[in-house]
Amino acid sequence: MPKHFFVVFIILFAANGFAQNPITKEKDSVKKVQDSIKKTKFLKQLGNGFFPFNYFDADLRYLIKFNQYEGFRTGLGGVTNNQFSERYRLNGYVVYGFTDKRIKYSIGGGFRVNKPHNTWVNLTYTDDLQETGSSTFLTDKRFFTFFEPRLLNIDLFHRHITKSIALEHRFSDNLLSETQLAVSNINPTYFYNFILDEKSYDSFDISTAKVSLQWSPFNNVEVSEDNTKIIKEGFPKFTLQLTQSFKSILGGDFNFSKLDFRTIQQFNHKNDAITNITLAAGIAGGNAPLTHLYHAYPNNITKETILQRFSVAGLNSFETMYFNEFFSDKFSTLQLKHYFRPFNISERFKPQLVLISRYAVGNMKSIDRHQGISFNTLDKLYSESGFEINKLLLGFGLSFAYRYGAYHLPALEDNIAFKFTFNISL
Repeated sequence: MPKHFFVVFIILFAANGFAQNPITKEKDSVKKVQDSIKKTKFLKQLGNGFFPFNYFDADLRYLIKFNQYEGFRTGLGGVTNNQFSERYRLNGYVVYGFTDKRIKYSIGGGFRVNKPHNTWVNLTYTDDLQETGSSTFLTDKRFFTFFEPRLLNIDLFHRHITKSIALEHRFSDNLLSETQLAVSNINPTYFYNFILDEKSYDSFDISTAKVSLQWSPFNNVEVSEDNTKIIKEGFPKFTLQLTQSFKSILGGDFNFSKLDFRTIQQFNHKNDAITNITLAAGIAGGNAPLTHLYHAYPNNITKETILQRFSVAGLNSFETMYFNEFFSDKFSTLQLKHYFRPFNISERFKPQLVLISRYAVGNMKSIDRHQGISFNTLDKLYSESGFEINKLLLGFGLSFAYRYGAYHLPALEDNIAFKFTFNISL
């Protein structure tokens, strides 16, 4: 009897084990799927430039940067996420420059008024620096760039204290818009006077209204409440922005208007080569100070030798054009890039050759209004050509560019830019 009981016990135990095994496997399978979803979501957030926490996503753009005026610039920033609220959000940052020894910060918040079109009203107060002559599109901030190499070489900044209210609206997955009303107090960090009506301004107030549209009709995108992630880029794509500054409204000192435009076309060839064409243009009319004009994306430091100028090549900048060399109240640039198929030397070593040509033209009226800083105009065609060999080691490569044509300089080495490149994607 005991022997039979022992046999029956073993059979029942085994049967029970086999009966539970599918459930155990199912639980393990569900856990693996959940872990995979969490990992995918985490990497997606990281790719958008955020490190997610429970109620707050840290913005990776503010961790560490470097430029010629602030030196190292480091700080923290971020935005609340949907676990905090799906209708309200808070955002901000605080950074410190080790060379200028100043704290910069921004604080803001927003509330959503329409979920299907991701329509938000945002309020922001910012005390920070901005590059003089830069013209950024409001809609560009929706897309994260892991590394912005051109920032390393910038030295001409103006301080701005800006109070703004903005309306974000997504007309469709491929058409984004942002409208902004802002009041800014501008203080250049360099010696500069803007002469207008026999009055000299070394600081001034600007009241502006901006409307920005970004249309990417052939993009395949993934849209969340806080970010628009491009799954597959389609071309061409277009960005348009209109700026109007008002005198005597909310304390504004000047009347001027600006129209900025950019289009990008790309051809993907059958042999895996790529040709990219970028056309950008801008025009400013009225009484605009130098801080709100155009510099045509220079990226060359004013130093004597080629090796002293060795730095990081930008993504869409003129590598042989010196900083603060040209300013314009109207300009256009054309950039041509041809990416050859990567060389398949080994599984991990696949460098890529890129041929590049860039052209710029522009002009400026009433140059004598801008006192304290000397610069040239681009009334003749500026030309440079060169090549890059990317992904030689850990995302690093080399870049060479040569300046020729109307703005060719007498000393040969002053026309040459030799730099390294950095290309990485998450």
